[in-house]
Amino acid sequence: MTPQVTDHKGGVWSIAVPIPDNPLGHTLVHLLETGRGPVLVDTGWDDPDSWDTLVAGIGACGFAVTDLHGVLITHHHPDHHGLSGKVREVSGAWIAMHAADTAVVRRTREAAPGQWLDHLTARLAAAGAPDAHLAPLREARAGGRGGRPPGRGAALPDRDIGPGELLDLPGRRVRAVWTPGHTPGHVCLHLEEQHPSGRAGGFGRLFSGDHLLPGITPHIGLYEDPEGDGGEALDPLGDYLDSLARVGRLAPAEVLPAHQHAFTDAGGRVRELLAHHEARLSRLRELLREPRTPWQLATAMEWNRPWEQIPYASRTIAVTEAEAHLRRLVKLGRAERVAGSDPARYQAV
Repeated sequence: MTPQVTDHKGGVWSIAVPIPDNPLGHTLVHLLETGRGPVLVDTGWDDPDSWDTLVAGIGACGFAVTDLHGVLITHHHPDHHGLSGKVREVSGAWIAMHAADTAVVRRTREAAPGQWLDHLTARLAAAGAPDAHLAPLREARAGGRGGRPPGRGAALPDRDIGPGELLDLPGRRVRAVWTPGHTPGHVCLHLEEQHPSGRAGGFGRLFSGDHLLPGITPHIGLYEDPEGDGGEALDPLGDYLDSLARVGRLAPAEVLPAHQHAFTDAGGRVRELLAHHEARLSRLRELLREPRTPWQLATAMEWNRPWEQIPYASRTIAVTEAEAHLRRLVKLGRAERVAGSDPARYQAV
């Protein structure tokens, strides 16, 4: 196996760790050399081929897995956090994550069998999903299938990553930047050191996870809590847009994301994403001239393919994205729930 490894210079490497059956292809796991040994930023999907690739990639960087000192997790999703437990088991490395995402991992691990399916079915029904979409979930629940939510075996971290914290990494200056939106506890990590090329036009490098990607707009869904009230008062899209502006003000010389490739001009990419979401909100407000449920709004929104071609599971994700945008419109006073509607319908104001 020849892993795809890139030397970004200055003791920073990236390893392309495959994601099985996913169009993204791989997660870019970054390795940062420190005075106490190498530290990983994310780990990749929990899969034998992914593990073998990660091990080979660490070797291509000149280290063994047993040399690892720690693991910094940008967010809890399985293509980032999946292999953390195995890395810790083999190396003894600590795992660090923002407390908000640690809470997600903990409640996922502790969820009763079937709890997630019950929650998902209820949320989709409240969003106006038709019986044809709900039936497979109800059948799975009745048959005792699908009771374990994704990430049930994810590792609980040993340490918190605090917003604004200068991390304890001897020989390096890495500061945590809390960037909620994609998940409630997503963090970017700002390497506050001169770029090894001496590149002008910014300072340091940013490990951006999924928050800032060169050609993809990350999914903005809901901060799900099966035991909660659905979090209707929360505004994930608003959190994401605020986080984008915060990253834009950092003005790093280079961004090292978890997917696609490294890039410069973080400020330009931030402006593109802010404009994208503002345009999308405006289009959705036009759609809401006619009262719609979140499901009806999702079916009318523009996606990368016609709604009829979107796979079953992806439709569920699309509805959560529609709901996140609805919450933003409501908070901005551009839309409101139609009084007495059940399932809830929304209209522009």
